Amino acid sequence: MSFSLILVLVLLALVGWAFMAYNSLVKRRNQVKEGWSDIEVQLKRRHNLIPNLVASVKGYAAHERETLDSVTQARSQAIEAKTPQAQAKAENMLTSTLKTLFALSENYPDLKANANFLELQRELSDTENKVQAARRFYNGVVRDYNTALQSVPTNVIANLFKFKAEEFFELEDKAERSVPKVDFGEK
Repeated sequence: MSFSLILVLVLLALVGWAFMAYNSLVKRRNQVKEGWSDIEVQLKRRHNLIPNLVASVKGYAAHERETLDSVTQARSQAIEAKTPQAQAKAENMLTSTLKTLFALSENYPDLKANANFLELQRELSDTENKVQAARRFYNGVVRDYNTALQSVPTNVIANLFKFKAEEFFELEDKAERSVPKVDFGEK
């Protein structure tokens, strides 16, 4: 084999690798977009349930206006959030206000027994589980994508075509991050 033939084969191999690396990065970036879309779908479902929940509570606890207003305001901020970091912050605030709303329901036995309220509470709980699953999927594909962007030799293609790292959808609430402390008592 001549030197020029070997050189052509090496160049073809490099070009082939570059195409595969580029396509791999595009695939991973699209998985990140898909993961974020799944989160948005579940959050929209959550946001749509909240007005019905607030309306149910209003009938029983109309004088708890401040709590109801804070839930409504937190929902609006969550809807307006655009980036994963802003969305995570807004969703954490919304979760906190919803906890206050559910704690408030403990003071109203008729509300706790209301079938509509119970169904909304169940649906919201189901949606929370779906949001967590979507968040885990999203963070997994973001991890894989960011790792590919930073790994040699794929990082050469990533820098050449200006692929950007993505943000994780993280919890800000330190109480949710921490491991619960269990006290078994001493014998």
